[in-house]
Amino acid sequence: MVEPLLPAPASHPRGGRPEKHPRPDVVDAILYVVRSGCARRQLPVDFPPWETVYWYFTRWEQQKLTFRMVDALRAQVRTGESREPDPSAGLMDSQSVKGADTVGADTRGNDAGKKINGRKRFIVTDTLGLLMVVLVLPASVQDRAGAKKLLLELRTASTCR
Repeated sequence: MVEPLLPAPASHPRGGRPEKHPRPDVVDAILYVVRSGCARRQLPVDFPPWETVYWYFTRWEQQKLTFRMVDALRAQVRTGESREPDPSAGLMDSQSVKGADTVGADTRGNDAGKKINGRKRFIVTDTLGLLMVVLVLPASVQDRAGAKKLLLELRTASTCR
């Protein structure tokens, strides 16, 4: 489903070395890291080398390919549910999450109402529960301020893609 969204392999005018690892294997390796939460360097040997996987991941992230993939997959799920591909309504919520000791002090804050020192995630989903935008801020950010930033992010994300 995502293969048409992937950029064409880099080609040199005089030819060049073909890609050593099949694209589906690279995509599977990226998804494995995301699902399992393991470090890139701990990829099983069944996948391409972690350096190759990381190179593709950073290249595709710079091209905002991940956003296009998520948008295309969301549109496909919505169409399968007899809905318009693009959502016209969304649900917004926030949640304070305790930060681990490794979370830097500059990205964490104290949510006084919930007595949590950490981060606050702001999320917008469509009416089917599919993610549209996620924004992570220090927990000290008030909901109304976070909502403004979240809506601005939603607006710019929908016009940039």
